[in-house]
Amino acid sequence: MEILKSLHSYFAYIVLFILLAATLNAITGWLGKKEFRFEKDLRLSLFALILSHIQLLIGLILFFVSANGLKAIQTLGMGGLNSASRLLAIEHPFINIIALALITIGWSRHKKKLDDTAKFKSIGIFYGLGLLLILSRIPWGQWL
Repeated sequence: MEILKSLHSYFAYIVLFILLAATLNAITGWLGKKEFRFEKDLRLSLFALILSHIQLLIGLILFFVSANGLKAIQTLGMGGLNSASRLLAIEHPFINIIALALITIGWSRHKKKLDDTAKFKSIGIFYGLGLLLILSRIPWGQWL
């Protein structure tokens, strides 16, 4: 259990860094009207998508086996959770699932675009929204 928690915590640094890099790359490509290149832009965005999904899978496993996830809801009920417990058991998983859905939508939409600027725009907006949602629900007090 502790290995999974540590993996989820430390892997999050890598995921956030790559997701931030992909978002900033897409925004600069969009605003700079750059060419969308396979070697850099596509790979960076795809790498951020894959790592984000791996992090979500690790988090979902933790949700179902950890005392802070589903077991806390079953034991205390929804009304019995304090703010810290509610963040870990409800808000963090729910918002991060929405964030990953947005990131996935951004990836899917970019593939349908023919214009390079539109590709960057799709990735920049949806990855950016996903990143903001993820940052909003990180349990900062326990994480740092």
